[in-house]
Amino acid sequence: MVKKTSGMNAAKKLGKRRNKSQWLHAPFKKKTLDLRTKSDPLRGSSQAKGIVLEKIQLEAKQPNSAMRKCVRVQLVKNAKQVTAFLPGDGATKLCDEHDEVIIECIGGKMGRAKGDMPGVRWQVIKVNDQSLNALRRGKIEKARK
Repeated sequence: MVKKTSGMNAAKKLGKRRNKSQWLHAPFKKKTLDLRTKSDPLRGSSQAKGIVLEKIQLEAKQPNSAMRKCVRVQLVKNAKQVTAFLPGDGATKLCDEHDEVIIECIGGKMGRAKGDMPGVRWQVIKVNDQSLNALRRGKIEKARK
């Protein structure tokens, strides 16, 4: 163990020591270098527009056994591909390939996947500028694009 300096004129050396040790702390480094928004496909925004590439079904993690309905979406803003969850019963019938969708964060802890879906951090909220929730309940019909 290295002993800290003490006595007169030690403040500068203690400050340098503190700055050096801060960079060894992962949360400090992540916050200072703004790594969260840099690695985020949505680049820090709450919602993003994308095009549906394909419909897929993901297997839920243990101990659950279900096929979660998801879509692969290519974002318009930066052409990155993400997997988005289709919430609700029968939502997969309302979303087709080449549809324009708006996705938002599901809201798991620390921006990670929520629930039993591995690697799924986003969900679809609109299909062709119409609310997925309203389409599912039958309030509106799907627009032709």
